[in-house]
Amino acid sequence: MKFQRTWLFAAILLLICPGYTAAQQKKQETSAKIDMLIKAALEGDPAALASLGTMFLQGNVGPKDYEEAAKWLGPLAEGGDVVAQFFMGWMCLNGNGVPQDYPKAARLLRTPAEKGNILAQFFLGEMYFRGYGVPQDHARAAALFRQPAEQGNALAQSYLGLMVLNGNGVARDPAEAAKWFRKAAEQGDAKAQSNLGALYLQGTGVPRDDAEAAKWSRKAAEQGDEIAQSMLGSITKDPIEAYMWLTLSIAGPTAKQSPLYQQTADLRASIAKKMTPQQIAEAQRRAKQWKPKKAN
Repeated sequence: MKFQRTWLFAAILLLICPGYTAAQQKKQETSAKIDMLIKAALEGDPAALASLGTMFLQGNVGPKDYEEAAKWLGPLAEGGDVVAQFFMGWMCLNGNGVPQDYPKAARLLRTPAEKGNILAQFFLGEMYFRGYGVPQDHARAAALFRQPAEQGNALAQSYLGLMVLNGNGVARDPAEAAKWFRKAAEQGDAKAQSNLGALYLQGTGVPRDDAEAAKWSRKAAEQGDEIAQSMLGSITKDPIEAYMWLTLSIAGPTAKQSPLYQQTADLRASIAKKMTPQQIAEAQRRAKQWKPKKAN
């Protein structure tokens, strides 16, 4: 809609809302830029295709629009652009803007991974780890996880620690597993914190240390990790706190799929036999009011 304003009206408006004209000007400039990019993209200009795709992907022109991003990045990815291949691979992997397609995601992520994109390496590593869109191959997964892990990616560190601990695709080495878990745990990764706590509790790859086990399992438990909650419930000496953590563990969204579910429930029942009704009520109250904390 076009508006006609006298200079006096414009001056009054500027006094009332000094940011209005600047915001409108920026909006008009953005709209003009998009029009120019669309025109160039329709003519096959790679830079315009990339700019449009990333603008819609990142929400620089309003709410994120994955379908519109895929419309512009798709041709670029098929033409061999490595950055577009990464974004399209990620969207195919998650079903954002395009149908979820694991084999296509693997194909698109392969070249970016080979060229050193650590996120592509991680995503492709996870696909080989789980057998999504590619044959399951733990050795290939471990190799793909290693570079992101060495560059500080916490998820890759956590995965690599788990693989080294269990000897999946690599030689089993609990001490090296503890190293990777620690690196990820220090960045706040709950699974790594839980696994590091378990290693200290068992004395596997590190000297047994109940204090360290409690420290790391608590960090993970506070983020909502059900295994860590069960472990912390078994470590703490306070029956009310123990009952609370065990209650949270067996009430978690994936608790019943855990191999520790029945063991945790049995432990809570055993502890409850030594508690007063008031103590149980207090533990239940704490569990009901508990909320997960952010990573620390």
